[in-house]
Amino acid sequence: MPRVGVVVLTQGTREQDLARGIRSLLDQRGVVLDIVCVGNGWDPTGLPAGVKTLHLPENLGIPAGRNRGVRLVEGEYVFFLDDDASLAHPGFLRTAIGLIEADPGIGLVQPRVVDPSGTTAPRRWVPRIRKGDAAHSSNVFSVWEGAVLLPRAVFDATGGWADPFFYAHEGIELAWRVWDQGKRTWYAGELEANHPAIEPTRHSYYYRLNARNRVWLARRNLPAALVPLYVGSWTGVQILRWARRPQALRAWFGGWLEGWRSDPGERRPISWRTVWRMTAAGRPPVI
Repeated sequence: MPRVGVVVLTQGTREQDLARGIRSLLDQRGVVLDIVCVGNGWDPTGLPAGVKTLHLPENLGIPAGRNRGVRLVEGEYVFFLDDDASLAHPGFLRTAIGLIEADPGIGLVQPRVVDPSGTTAPRRWVPRIRKGDAAHSSNVFSVWEGAVLLPRAVFDATGGWADPFFYAHEGIELAWRVWDQGKRTWYAGELEANHPAIEPTRHSYYYRLNARNRVWLARRNLPAALVPLYVGSWTGVQILRWARRPQALRAWFGGWLEGWRSDPGERRPISWRTVWRMTAAGRPPVI
């Protein structure tokens, strides 16, 4: 049976959701799991036997917290699950692995996300410009990060999640770096993960990190000629989107400036071949 290293990230604020997610992992069939629960600023306690724990004394942010957990698990695959997500079926992981086994060109799998209460799922959970039917599978160029599976070798080759980002857009960078390995990022509409359909709170901190990380994403990952095109296109999108919300735009442009003035960390530009592959697949990395 394939072995999967699983990283569950939590701040310890969703006790019931965390228990549900871990239970859905322990119910998986056809795989061997090596699970670690990473407490981002929280010391995980009261977890089922066999679940390892990692206490991070301070909240390092979502990407860095996941990366710390990866170091403690083993397996041919690595799976990331947020503490407010769970798996809808005990065959989830074996089916997801089967997709990669059947098509080795797939380097990352993201499932369809469904609210188990029946509430309509937000369209943002389908990471396509043309959302269409959420049950339709396709190549994608960003991911909803709450439940994703990769071959461990692919994840390691990407360099992992973007530690400096703290929050926002780390799923875009991971998807781009999977594409840069000659692989594809795949949205599997037939796979189902559960997550409550709660609109996240949008505040100045969110807008600032959204903009800063958008600039960092380009500076870290794009060929130099595409950096101003990508940032420029998203600047135009946000001006149109929030033209009647001056406070949001003010915070967003504060992050935009920070993105240019601060150090984004390691620069690993994707190749022009990858740019062409992404363009041919439906989305050039300029928007």
